[in-house]
Amino acid sequence: MIISVSRRTDIPALFSQWFMNRIRAGYCLVPNPFNPSQISRVSLAREDVDVIVFWTRNPRPLLQYLTELNDRGYPYYMLFTLMANPREIDPGLPPVDSTIKTFQDLSQRIGPDRVIWRYDPIFLTSITDLDFHQRTYRHIAGALKGYTKRSIVSVAHLYRKIQERLRELEKRGVQLLEQKDLARLMGSLAEIATQNGMVIQSCADELNLPGITHGKCVDGELISKVFGLNLELKKDSCQRKQCGCVESKDIGMYESCPCGCVYCYATTSIERARANHRVHDPRSSSLITYPQEQKKPILESLNDS
Repeated sequence: MIISVSRRTDIPALFSQWFMNRIRAGYCLVPNPFNPSQISRVSLAREDVDVIVFWTRNPRPLLQYLTELNDRGYPYYMLFTLMANPREIDPGLPPVDSTIKTFQDLSQRIGPDRVIWRYDPIFLTSITDLDFHQRTYRHIAGALKGYTKRSIVSVAHLYRKIQERLRELEKRGVQLLEQKDLARLMGSLAEIATQNGMVIQSCADELNLPGITHGKCVDGELISKVFGLNLELKKDSCQRKQCGCVESKDIGMYESCPCGCVYCYATTSIERARANHRVHDPRSSSLITYPQEQKKPILESLNDS
């Protein structure tokens, strides 16, 4: 089983102590995101976990636990989102130079094959236009040369749940831009990636552009190459049609990240997410503790996705 940590929230940045407590306990409880009355018990015992895939913007709080994770024998790799958007768009984004340093430190500890740079989602606005993304990508790519071998890019999807945040952004004078020149931008990013020794791939986008291949974030081929594991893996049917990821079990919860990114698909209400984050208890078996947790049906679940 592949454990995803997590598409739904930034566990390494916000909940690393909870995660390690659950590793030590050997399991966690995860509510169904579409039916919270159903709770799955997910084994985190070493014999049940093939690989852990971390998704994060700031793994620094998790670094203190890597030695223990290594000693316990868990294989893992990091999908590390590193951007430099303005505060109007990413109010909780760490400073880019300190995040670059964290990326470099992590790569030196676990190797460039196991730290993948995500530059996504690309959000086109009057303050993050094509030139902005080209300059930013060039700066970061140069700093990460030799520290990673893969860059993943995607374009922001304007989901219905974020429309109110987009309207508020426009009221503050930030205008959304059309994506008509996207091919020119992506071509430039592909060239920059190649110059810095990186393969560039798309995430859940059918870009069909020269130099950019259709990628997988939870990638069976990478797992086989890096960890020598030959697992029988199927495409994750729970993800979007364009997503190439193989099946994994996500242990995160939506509505739990307080960072307030305008384009965030995992948060409908920033206020609710911040309230949930405040009540988080790292000793709990689930990420966010519900008062009625023990009354909900628990589903034994090891391999469902």
